[in-house]
Amino acid sequence: MQPTEALASITLNGLSRASGRLAGASAFALFHRPLVRSRMRTAERALAERARTGRIRVGDKQAVTYRWGDGTRPVLLVHGWQSRGSRLSDFVPGLLDRGYSVVTFDAPGHGDATGRSTTILEYRDVIAALHDEYGTFEALVAHSLGALGSFFALRQGVKAERIVTIGGVCDFSYLVDEFCSELRLNSRLKGQLYERIGAELFPDAPADRMPFSVTHTTGEVNAPLLVIHDEDDTRIGVAQGRRLAGAFDARARLVTTTGLGHRRILGDPEVVRTVLEFVAEGASRSGAAGRETASAE
Repeated sequence: MQPTEALASITLNGLSRASGRLAGASAFALFHRPLVRSRMRTAERALAERARTGRIRVGDKQAVTYRWGDGTRPVLLVHGWQSRGSRLSDFVPGLLDRGYSVVTFDAPGHGDATGRSTTILEYRDVIAALHDEYGTFEALVAHSLGALGSFFALRQGVKAERIVTIGGVCDFSYLVDEFCSELRLNSRLKGQLYERIGAELFPDAPADRMPFSVTHTTGEVNAPLLVIHDEDDTRIGVAQGRRLAGAFDARARLVTTTGLGHRRILGDPEVVRTVLEFVAEGASRSGAAGRETASAE
C-alpha cells in the first residue's frame, strides 16, 4: 500500500467509528477522485494538435472534446480511469483512413478537463451531449471504466451501431470492492459507501439493480459487441470481460490476449487491427444492405 493510500485507510476507518455519515461521504468523495492526472504523451501530441477541440459543461466542470474529420460517420472513443482521450489515439489514423470521423474527450478530473473528480453520471452526460451533437455513433470504443460509463449512457438513450470494450468494467460493484480492498476499509465503512452510492448515483434503481451493471442493459442495447480483455490484466480482471461478453450471448464476441495488461493493450497492433475490422464490418454490411435495396428498386 502506498503512503497516500495508507493514510486514507487509517483516516477513513477511524472516522467510520466516530461518524458513519461523515466517513461514508469522505469515502464517496475519494472514490471518485483520480489520484493521478494523465499527461499527454509526446507520441500523442502531433495527432491531438490536428483535432478540433471543444468543451462540454458538466455542472461546474468542463470536459474537453476532440474531433478528427467533418463529424459524419462518427466513432466515439471513451477513456478509462486516470486516463485521457489521447490514450486511444492508435485507433484514430485507421478510422480516418476508412472514412470515419473520430470523437473523444477528457472526462472531468482527467486530461485537460477541469475539476478534480468525476462520476458515472458525468461520463453519461458527456457521451449524451456528444450524441446530441453527432447523432448515432457508427461505433463506440471504450476502455476500462469508459465501458461502464458508455453502457450507462446507452441504457439511457445513446445509440451506437457497434460497440467495442477493451479491458472493460462490467459491474460497478467490482470497482467498489476493489477500492475497499485496496484501502482495507472495514465492512462497516464499505456498507456506508454503498449506501452513499445508492443515494447519490442510483436513487431510482431497484434494489436488485443497484449498483449499475452492464448486465442490466441487455434488453436496451442490441448492437453487436466486441469484447477484448487481457488474461494478465491486473487492474480489471479478465473475469469482468468474460462476464460482459456472456451477458450478451450470441451478440458478443470475446477476444482474449496475453501479456498486454490493462494499458499496453490499447496500442497493440493486433488489437487495433481487430477493432478496425470489427468497426468496418458494420459499414460493409450496411453498404451491402443498401446495394440490395437499390438493385431491388
